Amino acid sequence: MGRILEGFGVGIFSYTVPVYIAEIAPQNLRGALGSVNQLSVTIGIMLAYLLGLFVQWRILAGLGTLPALILIPALFFIPESPRWLAKMGMTEEFESSLQVLRGFDADISVEVNEIKRAVASSTRRSIVRMAELKQKRYYLPLTIGIGLLILQQLSGVNAVIFYASTIFESAGISSSNAATLGIGAIQVLATCVTLWLVDKSGRRILLIISTSGMTVSLLVVAASFYLKDMVSADSGIYSILGIFAVVGVVAMIISYSLGVGALPWLIMSEILPPNIKGLAGSIATLSNWFFCWVVTMTANLLLTWSTGGTFTIYMVISAFAVAFAAIWVPETKGRTLEEIQRSFR
Repeated sequence: MGRILEGFGVGIFSYTVPVYIAEIAPQNLRGALGSVNQLSVTIGIMLAYLLGLFVQWRILAGLGTLPALILIPALFFIPESPRWLAKMGMTEEFESSLQVLRGFDADISVEVNEIKRAVASSTRRSIVRMAELKQKRYYLPLTIGIGLLILQQLSGVNAVIFYASTIFESAGISSSNAATLGIGAIQVLATCVTLWLVDKSGRRILLIISTSGMTVSLLVVAASFYLKDMVSADSGIYSILGIFAVVGVVAMIISYSLGVGALPWLIMSEILPPNIKGLAGSIATLSNWFFCWVVTMTANLLLTWSTGGTFTIYMVISAFAVAFAAIWVPETKGRTLEEIQRSFR
C-alpha cells in the first residue's frame, strides 16, 4: 500500500512540478528553474545513498516523510499558475497571480497581453477529439514529448543507478557502496552545470551533447566488459579494463545529467498545447514510468545474461536518441510558451 501511494504521489509530482515551473517562470530563467527540479531529485538520490550506508531501510523510509510533511503546509502559500487561471477565464486572479510572481513593482502588461492573445486564439475545450490529434500542432509536440521521456528511460540510466553495486563488483571494484555514493555526488555536480548552461547554450544542443556523450560512454563500458571476458582474471589487463568500465559508467552518468536527466521534462512542459497538456502530459508521464519499470525489471536478467551485451543495447538506444534530438526536437530557449505553441501550427 505504501508503494502504491508513493507511486501515485511521485507520478503526479514528476509531471505537475515541471509544468508549474514552466508556466510561472520568466522566459530567460525557465530553463534554469526547470532544471532545479532535476537537481533536487539528484540531491535526494545522493542523500538516500549516503543515509543508506548508516541506517536500516525502515528508518530511511521514515526519514523520507520529513520533506513531504514540510511541503504540505508550504503548498498553501504558492500562487496558482497564471496561465491556468487565464485558460479558466479568471482574468483578475490571473493578473494578480502574475503580479505576485514578477514582483509588485514589475510591469506585466506585455506578458499579460501575450497570454491573453494565446488564450483567445486557442480553444477552451479540455477534451480533444482523436481526429484532431492528426493536426501538426498536436501530434508533433506529443510525439516529441513522449519520445524524449521514453528514450530517457530506455537509455538504461536507472538500470545503472539501481544496480550500480553489482556493476562495480563485476568491474572488480571492491568498495562498491562508496562508488555508488560517488555516482550520486557526480549526478548532483553535473546537474548544477546543466542549471548554469541550459539558458545560455540552449536545450537542443545540450540534449545532443548529452546523448552523444552517453553513446560514447556506453560503448566504452560495453567494450570493456566484452574484453574482460576474453582475458585472464589474474592479468593486469583485466584490472585496467575494470577501471575503463568504471570510468565509462561515471562518464555516462555525467553525460546523462548534462541533458537527458532534466531536459525531457522541461521540453515537454514547454511544447505541449494548453488544451491537451493534462491528457498528453499524463500519457507521457505514464510512458516514462512504464519504461522505467521495464528497464528496472529486465536489467538484472540482462546483466546476468551479458554485461557487455546489456550496455550495447543501451548504447544503440542512446545513438537513436542523438538522431531523435537532432531531427525532431526544437530549440525553446528565449521563447515564450505562447511563441513555442505558435511554431507548431
